[in-house]
Amino acid sequence: MPIIVNLDVMLARRKMRSKELAERIGITEQNVSLLKSGKVKGVRFDTLEKICEVLNCQPGDILEYRELGDDNIILAARRA
Repeated sequence: MPIIVNLDVMLARRKMRSKELAERIGITEQNVSLLKSGKVKGVRFDTLEKICEVLNCQPGDILEYRELGDDNIILAARRA
């Protein structure tokens, strides 16, 4: 998948746990976990807006596009 989800990075920068984010944006902790792992087909704009509001960031801080042919970078980003 060429879209990398950096939600875990932003949570760490803000010293916030997934549970707190889930409570503040009104979704389950399980859904936050799915978002962090990139195992979702999409994210609603209103959910993305709430995440950005709570984490005081831009959508580009959370979502990143990578070229398909660069598998090593994608794997490294997922492990980070």
